[in-house]
Amino acid sequence: MAKSSWEEHHDHVKEKGLLAKKLYVVLTKPAGGMEAVMENLQEHLKYHLELEANGSMFAAGPFADDAEQEWEGEGMVILRANSLDEARSIAENDPMHKSGARTFRVRPWMMNEGSVTIKVTYSNGQREVI
Repeated sequence: MAKSSWEEHHDHVKEKGLLAKKLYVVLTKPAGGMEAVMENLQEHLKYHLELEANGSMFAAGPFADDAEQEWEGEGMVILRANSLDEARSIAENDPMHKSGARTFRVRPWMMNEGSVTIKVTYSNGQREVI
């Protein structure tokens, strides 16, 4: 199978009628032990709330271990950014990464399929992502 450039693949997928939304995935993991991660957790969460408020963050959250029993400090952030360089800059400014508590890798990602279902109960304002 012949290789194609990322842009060619994007255009091909879009022509097929799929969403072809370009995003950036930040895969983050502890650089050492969990102590440094826990020390930086509050500032990290504050930074994430800022990203959420300014529209840069699509989604974020931790990974469980493979047995779904423990949290070992790994996580993922999906960013809306105009370029790979911009996404890297956002990741570099995360207090978790600036402090050296975690390392990260940024991967360009294209969201093509899936759905989101949100239930809103008008009487009490409760909302649920299904």
